Amino acid sequence: MGADGASGSGPAGPVDWDALKAAATAAMHNAYVPYSKFPVGAAALTGDGRLVSGCNVENASYGLTLCAECALVGNLHMTGGGLLRAFYCVDGGGNVLMPCGRCRQLLYEFRAPDMELMTTQGIKSMDQVLPDAFGPEHLEETP
Repeated sequence: MGADGASGSGPAGPVDWDALKAAATAAMHNAYVPYSKFPVGAAALTGDGRLVSGCNVENASYGLTLCAECALVGNLHMTGGGLLRAFYCVDGGGNVLMPCGRCRQLLYEFRAPDMELMTTQGIKSMDQVLPDAFGPEHLEETP
């Protein structure tokens, strides 16, 4: 995996990071941001090769605002579920954005084992952006 943002690859072949950026940018143009004026778009590639995306949707109460990653995970489930293997998020200028801590946790829940994320410092693994994460495996009952 290249730290320069070059194409990483997974079990299903190389990730087309340019296509993910384009999909995230297209999603960002659908953002509803009348309060912050800070549109965000996210796109991900699933393990079975589908592209899912989402944008942020604000609410006057602020606390009910949906991040782009939340919309993306909803889209993932609406289109057949599965796991995310590559992720890209952009701001209104098309610049790479790192998901906030809450959204990293959300992405962790729906990640494929070798999920990669485009970051401001190049391609990183989910374990690199959320080390020692708490997940569903911690809720499993032990015999």
